[in-house]
Amino acid sequence: MRVAIASDHAAIEMKTALVEWLTDAGHDVNDLGPMTAESVDYPDYGYKLANAIASGDAERGVALCGSGIGISMAVNRNSACRCALVSEGLSAKLSREHNDANVIAMGARLVGIEIAKDCLQNFLNTEFGGDRHQRRVDKLSAPKI
Repeated sequence: MRVAIASDHAAIEMKTALVEWLTDAGHDVNDLGPMTAESVDYPDYGYKLANAIASGDAERGVALCGSGIGISMAVNRNSACRCALVSEGLSAKLSREHNDANVIAMGARLVGIEIAKDCLQNFLNTEFGGDRHQRRVDKLSAPKI
């Protein structure tokens, strides 16, 4: 699977570990940065990740920052993205099964690397359930307010 991953400086260590883990699992990984722990702004990397999903360069995305909150907000500004902030495997699984999430976000200050791997494995290995969930997902891209 083509997976894009981006973080801010607070999550650089987690990103590096997940890039290695994903690559070892045989995924085509696009590391969108940053490449150092120098302070950066999470919206810049969230937008970069969202563009990779929207353009079709990546099938799925992984967004990381200290809490996962800020970068998930940035990713979700793009209507092509359905980014779910998760902190355990069941939420990651349900984000795919019920919400057809194409990006997950996690907080490196809140989630350890083994939990992050479990979340990612559930996210990548779960198919969208379709059926009754499809009409709800459709409304996410075309809100009628």
